[in-house]
Amino acid sequence: MGTVVALTGQVGGAKLVDGLYRLRGKDLAAIVNTGDDYEHLTLRFSPDIDTLLYVLSGMASPAAPWEPAGESHALYATLKQFGGPQELTLGDKSLAAPLLRTAWLAADRRLTAITLDFCRQLGITARVLPMTDDAVRTYVLTEDGEVSFQEYFTTLACEPVVKGFHYAGAEDAMLTPEVSDALDSADLEAVILCPANPYHTIRPILEVPGMRELLRKRKAPVIAVTPIVGGRALRGSAAKIMSELRHEASARRVALEYLRLIDGFVIDAEDAAGAEDVRASGIEVLVANTVMRTLEDRTALARAVLAFAQTIRERRLQEA
Repeated sequence: MGTVVALTGQVGGAKLVDGLYRLRGKDLAAIVNTGDDYEHLTLRFSPDIDTLLYVLSGMASPAAPWEPAGESHALYATLKQFGGPQELTLGDKSLAAPLLRTAWLAADRRLTAITLDFCRQLGITARVLPMTDDAVRTYVLTEDGEVSFQEYFTTLACEPVVKGFHYAGAEDAMLTPEVSDALDSADLEAVILCPANPYHTIRPILEVPGMRELLRKRKAPVIAVTPIVGGRALRGSAAKIMSELRHEASARRVALEYLRLIDGFVIDAEDAAGAEDVRASGIEVLVANTVMRTLEDRTALARAVLAFAQTIRERRLQEA
């Protein structure tokens, strides 16, 4: 068995990475979206990174994986008493990583080094890698102008009609040595695009200069897993955004977003009737249970995705 790289973000992505981690441990690298990072009360928040750290370390709340279990909100309640922000209520435990991250960034440490240090402290043997150490921020284009994704998601509750996206800073960002090494690995077995919003989670990763080229030149299969099941997103605003961008809210449309980048696409059994439409685009398709309600579901989907990649790789060898 070789190494596996996952491009990930959001809760759905963290669940699949958790399944992969249970199968591959230290042979897994997760490249995480940082386009949704933001600053609040002078602190640097990296929601996708922290969600993945909570999930992989076993700290995550079962009901709200984006925060540690047993969360409390005493600090923010007190801040409000002093006239602090009324929205964006964050838990006390959820402030630990941002506090340390902010202090260490101010001491000129790289975001990647800080994140890998968090992994070591939490006993995570997989490599959790920010997509870049540079600042890339996703902005949502609406009828009323451009807003940060954080404002769109929290303050505006995803209500404005989405006209497009702007990935500020992406053109000047650089791949880290750790990301390049993971994708250049001689024993790379598969690259997996996890089930997450293709526009504000996976796309920012792909916008880092050199990322698409690394994926295209690799010999390992690239497999994407749909975040859309039965025309809806299990969590988040992906289906709403697709409709507002005048796209059908379907697994097929997600596959087309990754056209000429992926070799295989995993759709849910509920959408099995649309498999041939995806295959018509030249993408191989696996029909599986993509809804991960239990730990067993996560592992089963991860195992199915890896087996799918193995099948594609073996077919390539036979054709060669």
